Amino acid sequence: MKKPDSYDEVQTGSDYIPIEVGGHHAIIMGVKEQMSSTNKPMVVVALDFAKNDKQPGYFKNQFDNDTRDGKKWPYQAVQYIVTEDQDGKCSKSFKSFITAFEKSNNSTVTWGDKFTQQFKNKKIGVVYGEVEEEYQGEVKTRRRIRWFCEDAKADDASIPDKKYLNNGSGSGSSTSASDIVSIPDDVDDDSIPFD
Repeated sequence: MKKPDSYDEVQTGSDYIPIEVGGHHAIIMGVKEQMSSTNKPMVVVALDFAKNDKQPGYFKNQFDNDTRDGKKWPYQAVQYIVTEDQDGKCSKSFKSFITAFEKSNNSTVTWGDKFTQQFKNKKIGVVYGEVEEEYQGEVKTRRRIRWFCEDAKADDASIPDKKYLNNGSGSGSSTSASDIVSIPDDVDDDSIPFD
């Protein structure tokens, strides 16, 4: 057998350290505006864990150690948030994100053409929890962003109940699945964490 390309650089599965569930101190790597697959306005938030977090630089380390061509910012560090509900009014998850950002940075969001630029390298709290998802016909449990919180409250954030597929028991999320979504199939993420 010929030795596979990049064999020496690939990490084994035993080297993987999962994201700890619960609150984390994060730094926003970037925010961009786009439309969802259902033509609703949304923001895409990319982040990494801050230096004062229990897992500092977690996603940057994953990104740097990824030897594949076309590598992307880790999907667990990206959150898609629709900004409007079905009635065209502000969604609860978008308001929660903005409020957490403002409290974390003791500032007020500036609306307008340069909206996305104000978030880069700013702090925010984020809460991770277990979420069931279907992948290639199988139900898998993954650790995903459940909601944002004030950075100062990240250490005291409660661990969310597991969110089951098909709205089963244990939901515990403060936002609805329609407001915060996983990476849509039709989104090109090669610009994450955005410039």
